[in-house]
Amino acid sequence: MPKKDPDYAGNKRNRILQAAIEVFSQKGFFGSKVSEIARASGVADGTIYIYFKSKDDLLIALFEEKMDEIVVEMRRKVNEYTNPLDKLKAYIENHMKLLEGEAGLIEVLQVELRQSSKFMKDYTPVKFFEYLDILSGIIEEGKEAGLFRLDMNVRVARRIVFGAMDELSRTYILSKRKNYHPSVTASEVFNLLADGLRAPGAENSGHV
Repeated sequence: MPKKDPDYAGNKRNRILQAAIEVFSQKGFFGSKVSEIARASGVADGTIYIYFKSKDDLLIALFEEKMDEIVVEMRRKVNEYTNPLDKLKAYIENHMKLLEGEAGLIEVLQVELRQSSKFMKDYTPVKFFEYLDILSGIIEEGKEAGLFRLDMNVRVARRIVFGAMDELSRTYILSKRKNYHPSVTASEVFNLLADGLRAPGAENSGHV
């Protein structure tokens, strides 16, 4: 009897997650059926319930795993720089570039995730907070270096920065990617936000 590939189960689970991205982004969370995800991933309907208790749990698992990958990559990108303004620019650029490279995934994370009552009411998005913590660290570094205003509340500032990117990302998705080019917009976002964060007299960096 031939031996199964040791990664067989993991690959099947990954296929389900990738299929969920495709189906959720095309049909929306409410409009998607588990049977459609099963068909797109090449597994039987019941197989999905081996790995996920419900469609909501599938969506949350998708969020956790993909956000973990995004957090790891963002840390790597940001740590290529030492100047906090350069780090801020890298953070904004890489966030906006996700709209181009992972359009289906970002649509699920930006729009469809908010349709899950379980996610919105009962789930603590730890990975999302880690993503925000990277931004907090950049702002703290900027304050310590004298580049960012010392009177600034870091938690408020990080929400303002993320909120601006989040709103632009959602608008881009809902407009069917017609309103602007994410990479170009990233520079505009950086220039506007960096001016608000920068301490009086601080040097203009960020290599704009």
